[in-house]
Amino acid sequence: MNKLREKPFYLSDDEIKWAENIYEKMTIEEKIGQLFCPISFSNDEKELKDLVQSKHIGGVLYREGEAKEIQNNHRVLQDAAKIPLLIASNLEYGGTGSAIEGTFFGRQMLVAATADVNKAYQLGKVSCKEGSSVGVNWSFAPVVDIDYNFRNPITNVRTYGDNPEIVLEMGKAYMKAAKEEEVAVAIKHFPGDGVDERDQHLLTSVNTMDCEEWDSTFGKVYQGLIDEGALTVMAGHIALPAYEEAYDGKVCEEVIPATLSKNILGKLLREKLGFNGLICTDATPMVGFCSAMERRKSVPLAIESGCDIFLFNRDLDEDYKYMMDGYENGLLSEERLKEAVLRILATKAALKLHEKQAQGRLVPDAEALSVLKNEEHDRWAKECADQGVTLVKDTANLLPLNSKKHKRVLVEMMGDFPSNERVYQQFEKLLNEEGFEVSKYIPEDLSQPLDKIFDTVEEFKSKYDLVIYIGNIETASNKTVSRLNWYTLFGLGNNMPWFVKEVPTLFISVGNPYHLFDAPMIKTYINGYCNSEYVIDAIMDKVMGRSEFKGTSPIDPFCGREDTKY
Repeated sequence: MNKLREKPFYLSDDEIKWAENIYEKMTIEEKIGQLFCPISFSNDEKELKDLVQSKHIGGVLYREGEAKEIQNNHRVLQDAAKIPLLIASNLEYGGTGSAIEGTFFGRQMLVAATADVNKAYQLGKVSCKEGSSVGVNWSFAPVVDIDYNFRNPITNVRTYGDNPEIVLEMGKAYMKAAKEEEVAVAIKHFPGDGVDERDQHLLTSVNTMDCEEWDSTFGKVYQGLIDEGALTVMAGHIALPAYEEAYDGKVCEEVIPATLSKNILGKLLREKLGFNGLICTDATPMVGFCSAMERRKSVPLAIESGCDIFLFNRDLDEDYKYMMDGYENGLLSEERLKEAVLRILATKAALKLHEKQAQGRLVPDAEALSVLKNEEHDRWAKECADQGVTLVKDTANLLPLNSKKHKRVLVEMMGDFPSNERVYQQFEKLLNEEGFEVSKYIPEDLSQPLDKIFDTVEEFKSKYDLVIYIGNIETASNKTVSRLNWYTLFGLGNNMPWFVKEVPTLFISVGNPYHLFDAPMIKTYINGYCNSEYVIDAIMDKVMGRSEFKGTSPIDPFCGREDTKY
């Protein structure tokens, strides 16, 4: 039975009575509905009211959008809901996780590069205060994965790096700020991403650590955050074979995602680590979940295995039917259904959502939006960028740049993301203001004869005094790799860095911090960790010599290789 008076709920007798009374009055359709937290894209009030009144959902998430629109949608949903909703958002890097007008404070790895735990607190403060302004009460953050594998395409800058102690302390700081803003955190992605080089969006990834290794790393982080009072944990579609084998006493012969594992959720997370709060799945349309089992079974078995709330859907009507069918045919037991729903209600009570509902305070009024990107948050973000931007190497002694010596600059954008144009335009503007003459690399037309389209060495040297690569390889789901891809063949064109001994060359990464693996020949390399306006401004101040580099790398940017250091 749930221990609702104990950590992390700490419910009063009245709050327990509220949760139990609500549960006893619920129909089976309402109980099943509470298990779901779908993602919504609708702005239609009728559709939103129907979502809560016909499906009785327990929570909802919107992707980031225009603040007034998001706030209004949340208000419509909460006003229509009999039981107040958990309103979730991916508040990993600032208020922009919920409202596009919010503060892009910085990726977690930028925060870690400051070596200042207070910056992790400020990240939590900015993210959750700005999220609260549009009605968010549940943050799918902090990410407490440990970035052990530089090839992993989905962790890297979303993490606090590869040191469990730093991950734990910065995770605690974020949690402290979130609690002050009355926002629940979902520490993620249990049992821990960053070991495998593959992405759980695309398959069930595997944490290959043995039990002792896991206990001293991921286990230490989760234990510390649980002890600190984390209210919710997000389970990933990540297998942990060592503990499956330890609990079963036999070799694990299949890959079992944590979201479907009684061993990982029940024995490891609940019993060994003592977690008493709410467990949510990660997004269930991910292949890491879908490919593990027939969906008509996996939907109810996710709850039966120990998850309490089910995130997102391939189709909500279908998943709701699968859950109901699973309950009726015994895949989902009455005991687990009650435990899960009571934990959902207890989480809402711990957040005082029932009191806020009675007072009409679940979603603030429009005036609350004034907190978005306010003066204090803006200043904190600038400080974080200034303290976090890291000079990884400058063995060519290129820096600081000089607009007279390096006047003609070829800028090459690496990456294919919607943010490319914004990032390029900001760099171009700042370089022009410094007195540089900027040319943007235009991919060669390879349909023409080769001798007509490629520069000779002397022609290239006569055009440019400096080449700057901007690595804008963002961390994004559904990418099998997060690497540099060159445009031209061999070294004939001007995209590949064949010219590093001919013309001074600088690489600035505002995304993935591991690009020296693919470009070790570039002698001057900077990690900015994210492409916010604050980071780009800070980088320009530093390359021009107006500000010193202060960041300390939270990971090994040399990828364990000697050749990348020279």
